[in-house]
Amino acid sequence: MKFMKKNQVVIYVIALMLIVAGYLNFTADGDFRSAVQTASSEEELDKMANIGDAQLVSSNVVSDDLDISNTISKSDISESESLETTSKDIQKNNDDYFSTSKLERDTMYSQMLETYEKILNSNNSLETQKQSATEEIKKINDTKNSIMICENLIKTKGFEDSVIFANGDSVSIVVKDEQLTAEKVAQIQNIVSREMGAKIENIHISSK
Repeated sequence: MKFMKKNQVVIYVIALMLIVAGYLNFTADGDFRSAVQTASSEEELDKMANIGDAQLVSSNVVSDDLDISNTISKSDISESESLETTSKDIQKNNDDYFSTSKLERDTMYSQMLETYEKILNSNNSLETQKQSATEEIKKINDTKNSIMICENLIKTKGFEDSVIFANGDSVSIVVKDEQLTAEKVAQIQNIVSREMGAKIENIHISSK
């Protein structure tokens, strides 16, 4: 009987140990699953966070590219407008040069004619002075007429504008032309030589 009680005690102890071991295993397994789930959840969050960062970076890159593109586009427009403005300014300056130069030249001739006419009409002028004044007046008028004819003929050759300055035997011509070729120079020389009686070596041509 005592032997049976001892055996029962042993069985109870073993059963208790199994129950405790089972509980411990269940608890450990639950913690493990919880840890696995936690790790899995954290990994998913990290992935989601990384995806979010990637999308944010991609969005920023696209935004930056658009800003750069807009800046370049605005820069191109600004540069184009600047070039167009510069071209117009150059054109205006060229137009002003020819009109201003002709006005100054004609004003000079008018002043010279006025001076010689005063000598011619003065009672204090000698006959030789009056004769010289008459000759100068004729020379100036002839030069003015020759210049006008030459400038008109030069325009018929395709030049947009020109201005001629005569100083004694020397004649200077400035034409409005971007490419002054040897053929164009020869055309101008022939006109000026024929109409103004200037020698080829005394004719100076430039473009503006």
